[in-house]
Amino acid sequence: MTSQSFLLALAGAVLFFASPGYSQEPVDLSVIQRIKAEAFENSKVMDHEFYLTDVYGPRLTNSPGYKAAGDWVIKRLQEYGLTNVHEESWGPFGRSWSYTHYAGHMIEPQYQPLIGFPMAWTPGTRGAVQGDAIYAPLNTDADLEKFRGKLKGKVVLSMPSKQLTMILEPLGHRLTDTELEARATSADPSRLANPFRPPLASGPATPEDRERQAQFRKKVNQFLRDEGVLVVLQYGYNGDGGTVFAAAGGSRDVKDPVPPPMVAVTPEHYNRIFRLLEHTIPVKLEFDIKAQFIDFPTDSFNVIGEIEGGRKKDEIVMLGAHLDSWHGGTGATDNATGSSVAIEAVRILKALDLHMDRTVRIALWSGEEQGLLGSQAYVKQHFADRETMQPKPEYYKLDAYYNDDTGTGKFRGIGAMGNLQVKPIFEAWLKPFHDLGATTVAGITALTARRPGGTDHTSFDYVGLPGFGFLQDPMEYNSRTHHSNMDVYDRVQPGDLMQGAAIMATFVYHTAVREQMMPRIPMPKVLPREHPSTN
Repeated sequence: MTSQSFLLALAGAVLFFASPGYSQEPVDLSVIQRIKAEAFENSKVMDHEFYLTDVYGPRLTNSPGYKAAGDWVIKRLQEYGLTNVHEESWGPFGRSWSYTHYAGHMIEPQYQPLIGFPMAWTPGTRGAVQGDAIYAPLNTDADLEKFRGKLKGKVVLSMPSKQLTMILEPLGHRLTDTELEARATSADPSRLANPFRPPLASGPATPEDRERQAQFRKKVNQFLRDEGVLVVLQYGYNGDGGTVFAAAGGSRDVKDPVPPPMVAVTPEHYNRIFRLLEHTIPVKLEFDIKAQFIDFPTDSFNVIGEIEGGRKKDEIVMLGAHLDSWHGGTGATDNATGSSVAIEAVRILKALDLHMDRTVRIALWSGEEQGLLGSQAYVKQHFADRETMQPKPEYYKLDAYYNDDTGTGKFRGIGAMGNLQVKPIFEAWLKPFHDLGATTVAGITALTARRPGGTDHTSFDYVGLPGFGFLQDPMEYNSRTHHSNMDVYDRVQPGDLMQGAAIMATFVYHTAVREQMMPRIPMPKVLPREHPSTN
């Protein structure tokens, strides 16, 4: 090969796009080609998913399942050749909880098994127990007085019946081109949400309202306990047809009252019991629940590992997801998928022996489901405390953080978090993945430094660090899997995870070899009336 032909071949292998439709951002197509081949032809992502779900799921923070999953990740990252792999403690989190047995039945007037599961941080039944059902909504202090002395030994239905409608739309959904375009545009910037207050649909309007609700829930739990209620029965906050969405009934705080056993069941079974009671027909129920509170350790941990960089190894590129889950299923799409993709991305980078200037650091978080606790603690310890905004030395060394946490859907793009400067960079890196459906940079015109919420990259954005989350197809996330008993391995789409791992590895690689660090938005100022975050 002549020197001229060699240079031409090199130019084809490492292409710096300068043609129309591309930014001037360097894009190494030869590396992307290798990443794609490794991601699709030698994938290990579903093996990661299997261990995190079928073997070690569910993974409620600080539970035995979470600890076992964390230990497995440590071993797997070490096998892949990562360094500085460790479990990094943070806390206090509070007590944890797990359950090992559930059985629910209607005994009279006819037999029926009850599809459901116990709610977190509620006790077991100490063997099989039977009791008569009673409808007792407890929404006000007047309700507590109304039912005082009437609930001992009863199974309390605490919710009205749920009106169910026929499902006429598909449960699973991929974003259309029109929907992607809508994600990428802001039709009316004057209507952007207040970054320091969650939308009304997600909860009460003010922190004071939230605190009042929390205090009343504690009061109700203590009342139920004092009254000698046998079991509290609910339907999940979403779902039907045997899919139950539910989370916690009690509290991880040892100072809070422990309620009676609480169970969430599918609304069809709940409604049958409710209708029988409406017709004054007695209903006898039986439950057998084995559950335990875990009081030690009160601290939790994140899992950290690194691929050491070269000439700029003191600068860090991070990627991650949350490792913890709720307990109804095995935490497959929330968020073993994100954790598996992140593990697979670093495996690909190591398998290809790609030499990167900056150190790559993977972080798998705990306590996300209780309010992004693990990632917020990490950001506060390593980078900056929002309350004081006194940056630590590492603050200026973090290049970017990339997060995966919206289920099994393929990556369709990435959110810019109001950082206009990253748009041409991300568009260039996405271009080689247009054929796989990843085309969109969303959130260019958005309020920056939002209060942490939704998922873990917002913990970084909140202190002015470049934190980004990938935009994914919704699939069945809100209709079948998110926090439900159907959040299991079989709902995961292997091809989507392979695609996500290839894109995450590409973004991490190009960030780690980029001549300059990723552009930042100016550091946020402390607002005097900010309230603590809730999630």
